[in-house]
Amino acid sequence: MAEYESDNIFAKILRGDLPAQKVYEDELTLAFMDVMPRGDGHALVIPKAASRNLLDIAEADLAPLFKTVQKVARAVKAGLGAEGVTIQQFSESAGGQVIFHTHVHILPRWTDIPLKPHTGQMEKPEVLAAHAEKIRAALAEL
Repeated sequence: MAEYESDNIFAKILRGDLPAQKVYEDELTLAFMDVMPRGDGHALVIPKAASRNLLDIAEADLAPLFKTVQKVARAVKAGLGAEGVTIQQFSESAGGQVIFHTHVHILPRWTDIPLKPHTGQMEKPEVLAAHAEKIRAALAEL
């Protein structure tokens, strides 16, 4: 397996070199809005510890990661008024991974509304901020 590259976009967000619309943070994890969302409220959760993906993450980092995934997924569902959520994690290029820092996608879902294709188009910052505020408000109530 390839080595972790500390210059990936999520490592830059963790260092504060790039901005992110954060929705949740604790000592081990960070959750923020996906700038190229496949639906309204699409969030990402990452561990603060360096790992490429699910195949090499330390066991000690895995449980806190998924604890945050569950917490944020509940808030995404409540904050966006979604009927459900889709949780995705891609490992390695053949598995669909593009950014090589472990990350989990949380996508709010509604019946009969398909996910948008991944086009690489960035969402407007004000739209991401509005969705993030709804999620943060829901987290405060959980």
